[in-house]
Amino acid sequence: MSQPTEPSDQEHSANTSAEDPASGTAAAALPRDARAAASETPSASETPSASESPGASESPNPMDGGQWRPVRPEELLRKNVPADADPSEPQDNPKLIRQRRQELEVHLRSCPTDQDAFRELAAIYRKEDRPHEAKRVLTEAVRIFPDDMSLLWELEEAKLARSLQQFREVSDLAARLKTTEVEREMKRSREDWAYRRIEVCDARLARDPSLRQLRLVLAEAYIDSDQHDKAIKEIDELVQFDEFSPQAYLLKGKCLLSLGQDVQAMAALRAAGLRRAVVGPLPIRRAALKLLCETAERLGLDLTLEHYQRHLAIVQQDIAKLSAAGKKKHA
Repeated sequence: MSQPTEPSDQEHSANTSAEDPASGTAAAALPRDARAAASETPSASETPSASESPGASESPNPMDGGQWRPVRPEELLRKNVPADADPSEPQDNPKLIRQRRQELEVHLRSCPTDQDAFRELAAIYRKEDRPHEAKRVLTEAVRIFPDDMSLLWELEEAKLARSLQQFREVSDLAARLKTTEVEREMKRSREDWAYRRIEVCDARLARDPSLRQLRLVLAEAYIDSDQHDKAIKEIDELVQFDEFSPQAYLLKGKCLLSLGQDVQAMAALRAAGLRRAVVGPLPIRRAALKLLCETAERLGLDLTLEHYQRHLAIVQQDIAKLSAAGKKKHA
């Protein structure tokens, strides 16, 4: 997969495909329930500092929460926001914020070339969880200042935020109502969220191919739109990079399972869960081993299943120890 999703506005890009779409920033709403890996990964707060510019080369660790932590779709939001694109935060007093917003709307009618006013007004709408209005303001700003890449980045964020907001709203509705109409709207909003990520990631990679972590977000969006072959193509661009390879192999294994290619899928999952040359984070290894166990059991590979179960038990014990140590440290 933030700038691209406005939950980023509220919460401020691998698994983008978190099993629990609602966990973390987009917990209740993320599109793919079938993504066990992401649900297994620690939730992430923010990613690279806002001081990094969209054109700047990515750090080896573009995600918070530890090296190689999977990227979730909603984490595309607010990543690498140019420093000069971050307006000062409006005051917290709702009345003053509303007053300032009205002042800026009036001001821009008479002075439509005030770029700082556009940025500040868009920031206020983001703070109010109104990405549609932020999108309106930034669309006009980009029309007036077409060469300003930081404004374009902000506009992309607003578009993503609006799409994710709609997906969440429909998800909440679908949890209460089980009608054909709601199911159709759910499908439409899920597809829109996937295609919006594809659109933004493609545009950003075209401007700056060094933003490699976006390929994980792009791959997950392709998976959400059932374009598994395209997802694998993006993933294959990343397996050569150690910081991305565990998550990339995990995603590739899931894609191949969806395509019915069990043998190839198990090879990719072994690379994610058992490779010694590049040891992935525990949550990724656990997710990969669980899928290996499920696949081996389904194929009737009893000895292989026992092998994977032993490794899974070890990983789960390590995770439990880390969890206990963390609780003790904060006690």
